[in-house]
Amino acid sequence: MVQDEDGSADAPAGAVAADRGSLARALLLADVTAQLARTMDPDVAVGRLARLLVPAMADWCVVTLVEDDESRPSRRRLRDVGWWHTDPAQRPVVQEYAAHRIAALSEESFLARALRTTEPLQVPRGATGAIQGVLAPGAARDLIARLAPESVTIIPLVSRGRTLGALSLFNGPERGVISSESLATVRDAVANAAVVLDNARLYRRQRVVAETFQRSLLTEPVQPDHVQIVVRYQPAPEAAQVGGDWYDAFMQPDGSAVLVIGDVVGHDIEAAALMAQVRPMLRGIAVVTQEGPAQVLAQLDSALRTLQIPVMATVLVARLEQTEEERGRGVTRLRWSSAGHPPPMVVDADGSVRALVPSSPAPLVGILPESPRGEDVVVLERGATVLLYTDGLVESRTRPLREGLAELEALLRRVGGADLDTLCDVLLAQLAAESAEDDVALVGVRLHLQDRPRPAAAGPNRVPPDVPDAEG
Repeated sequence: MVQDEDGSADAPAGAVAADRGSLARALLLADVTAQLARTMDPDVAVGRLARLLVPAMADWCVVTLVEDDESRPSRRRLRDVGWWHTDPAQRPVVQEYAAHRIAALSEESFLARALRTTEPLQVPRGATGAIQGVLAPGAARDLIARLAPESVTIIPLVSRGRTLGALSLFNGPERGVISSESLATVRDAVANAAVVLDNARLYRRQRVVAETFQRSLLTEPVQPDHVQIVVRYQPAPEAAQVGGDWYDAFMQPDGSAVLVIGDVVGHDIEAAALMAQVRPMLRGIAVVTQEGPAQVLAQLDSALRTLQIPVMATVLVARLEQTEEERGRGVTRLRWSSAGHPPPMVVDADGSVRALVPSSPAPLVGILPESPRGEDVVVLERGATVLLYTDGLVESRTRPLREGLAELEALLRRVGGADLDTLCDVLLAQLAAESAEDDVALVGVRLHLQDRPRPAAAGPNRVPPDVPDAEG
């Protein structure tokens, strides 16, 4: 025991070292949990795990994942997805070894045994020769000789009773086999990593299911006479953000083309499920009643109240209308009604851009079903482009709606004359990518000139067989 100048006694040196070791292990576990929790991508998570444990726990390591596809043979479901070496010169060698070792492993390899038993497996000495003994002749066997590990410890990643992968830790002769204390720390770190990894996989499955469900509801648009309609849907980058944005473009029995853009309040699978009820209800009302946009929204509100569907949504319904006289003049009317939705944008034939602001504001669908719905009408020259979109295109936590609308208008002035598919792709790439928080639905409509054949770039007409091929 050592005394300070004031006579007080220090803790024994061994106890101090033990405390420092405990602190280091606690900090490592906290770092592993924090770093892995920052991503929901399993491959990224295990890649981070490799770098966190080297050199703290081993000279180098390889992280293996077991693929979700259980129809494949067990060995073919393994993938080495993360690796790291304390020596930069050896990292390319580890990377190459990881690329070849799974295919070279025998069924009695140490990795296979650890995965079967779900218990850690150690080769305390002579690891190079032992590993070569379970590898088929070839690149992997040659590479492990170059890496020359003296010991290896393999720890399975297990969560909720499922084996998700394994961590292989290698040491050279100078460092020796991992100590029992270090092994305990690594096991705790691997247990934390397994939970994070399992959550990431569940998260990915939820995202796939939700996105597939949502896309299945978003049908291809009609393509009426000399009207080109392009639609886009871009899910939010986070699975939990798959939500209630939708688009629609269909025809009423008299040949009028109806355009719809909507956004159910909320950003989860529940919002998508509510959207799945609202979208077909709206199109059914529009087709059966053949009413204009305002009346369609009013009847939708009434139906939601009667059916007691608890939904709030911004919706914009527009209808393209044209008489024979208007066709001769080369103009088309756009009749529209908005339930609290962002304003449509129009790029006129001369390249000028304007927002279509409603003459009177109206509440969201599902809030005040008795509230009257108004309509606005704008006359468009052929060659004009109309853009309907949800707020994910122009609004985010860091970009107010007013600022986003100004950016959209400026971008349309620059690229509004591009072909319609390219225009929609550019809008998503340059505007939606900036917010990257919400899903985005987009409808682009271009009114091609009617005194000449429909442009090849617009694709063929596509209308229901019992509906006239005209706008109204």
